[in-house]
Amino acid sequence: MTDRGDLLDGQVRAADPDRWLSSRFVADAGLRADLIALYAFEAELMVIPSKVTQPLLAEMRFTWWADQMDGVFAGAPRKGHPVLEALSAAVTRHGLDRAPLDALITAHIGRVHEEPHDLDAFYVGPMQTAAHMLAGPGHEAAVTPAGRMRALAQTGRADEARALRKTANAALKALPPAAFPAVAHAALIDHAAPEPLKRLRLTWAVLRGRV
Repeated sequence: MTDRGDLLDGQVRAADPDRWLSSRFVADAGLRADLIALYAFEAELMVIPSKVTQPLLAEMRFTWWADQMDGVFAGAPRKGHPVLEALSAAVTRHGLDRAPLDALITAHIGRVHEEPHDLDAFYVGPMQTAAHMLAGPGHEAAVTPAGRMRALAQTGRADEARALRKTANAALKALPPAAFPAVAHAALIDHAAPEPLKRLRLTWAVLRGRV
C-alpha cells in the first residue's frame, strides 16, 4: 500500500471501524483502496460538524466539498489532497455516478440545519456506490434494503433493522459475491459490540452471503 493509501486506511479505521472491517474482505488491493477512498471521503464530511460551532460555517465547508466534485469527476482533483486524488482515481476507474455523492453532501447540509435525516442519501447511496466499485453497475435494487437496514441500526432503531433482515437477504441473492463486502457491515446491528465479535459476525456473513 502507498503512503497515501496507508493514510486513508488509517483514517477510515478510526472514523468508521465497521466499514473498515468489511473492506478487509476485498481480496484485490486496488479495489480495496478504491473502497477506502470512498469511505475516507465520507469520513471527511462526517467530521465537519464537530470542527465548527455554527451551521453556516459547516455549510461553507460542505459547499467547498461540493465544489470539489467538479474536479473529482473531471479527473482533475485538487492537487495534494489525498482524499480527493484517491476518490477521483476511483471515479475514473469505475465510471461512478456523481449523483449519490452530491446527494450525500446535500444531506449533510440539511443535517446541520436540523432537517430530517435523508437516510437513503447517508446510507443507501454510498452502499450502492461501493457495490458498483466492486462488481460494476446495475446492483442498486439488490443493495437498497441492506442500506436501509444499516441506516436503521445506525440511528438507534435496531429492532426495525432486524425486522428488515429477511427482505435484505432476499434482495442480496441477486448481488454478485464480489460486491458483498460493500454490504457486509449491515450485519453489524450492535455497533457497540467488541471488534473480535464483529470480525466473527462479518466472516459468517461473508461466507453465507447474508446479513
